[in-house]
Amino acid sequence: MQVEFTAVFQQVPEGYIAFVEEIPGANAQGATLEEARRELEEAVAMILEANRDLAEEQLRGVEVIREPLRLTA
Repeated sequence: MQVEFTAVFQQVPEGYIAFVEEIPGANAQGATLEEARRELEEAVAMILEANRDLAEEQLRGVEVIREPLRLTA
C-alpha cells in the first residue's frame, strides 16, 4: 500500500524550490528538478522520523495503543 502526497516544484533563477502540500514544513530546493525531488524526499523522511521521535519522547512511560493507519484514497 502506498500513500500519495502532492509535491509542488517551482523554477527559480537558482534552480527549483519544492514543498509537499499536505505536510507543513516539508520544503527543499535543488539546482535541478531531479535534485529538488531527492531533497524533498529526504526532507519528508526526516520530518516523519523527527515527529515519531518526539511522540515517543512525550509518551515515554504512558500506556498507549499503537496500530497501523492505512489510508485509502
